[in-house]
Amino acid sequence: MSSLSQHKEVLRVPEPTLRRLPWYLSNVKLLKQKGERYVSSTQISKEINIDASQIAKDLSYVNITGRTRVGYEIDTLIAVLEDFLGFTNLHKAFLFGVGSLGGALLGDSGLKHFGLEIVAAFDVKPELVGTTLNGIPIFHSDEFEAKMRDYRVNIGVLTVPIEIAQQITDYMVAGGIRAVWNFTPFRIRVPEDIVVQNTSLYAHLAVMFNRLNFNEIK
Repeated sequence: MSSLSQHKEVLRVPEPTLRRLPWYLSNVKLLKQKGERYVSSTQISKEINIDASQIAKDLSYVNITGRTRVGYEIDTLIAVLEDFLGFTNLHKAFLFGVGSLGGALLGDSGLKHFGLEIVAAFDVKPELVGTTLNGIPIFHSDEFEAKMRDYRVNIGVLTVPIEIAQQITDYMVAGGIRAVWNFTPFRIRVPEDIVVQNTSLYAHLAVMFNRLNFNEIK
């Protein structure tokens, strides 16, 4: 199968399925640590409260089959999921905005286990430029285009203040960034061929508070 056909196949996977697959992977890894060799969709269902039929349907996208009355072989399932999700390939990224959230992401060495390596960060604060955080160099934002020639990077992590989110996004895209992981609460605008993943902590807080209030009223 060509890489192009594989790419098209990945694009056909529903986004909700892609969001659930890492949950299955984490759960199966925990079972492996407990000494389990096989796992069924029913077992996973009990752990994470997702219907077993939905789990089986989601796993059908990753081209793995379980054994009747036994389930999936755990080592194989882990390997297949990690490869399918892209966690086995290391994707290099630049981070823009070394504030409290950006700094926390630079300090999160666990990202590498999920296929993302932030190789450099950019900011304009004089006290940050020229320093390192967790071994990652911090450059002035004006150096971005030059650093794009030094590193093979196509992902930008956006953790800048909301008022410059679009400006920095335009700057990244013009410089060659092909995908943006957006942590700001601002809905950035990008060309159709640029991938955007919005991960707004504040939006998730709003949902949590709303549900909490609703449950308290009941």
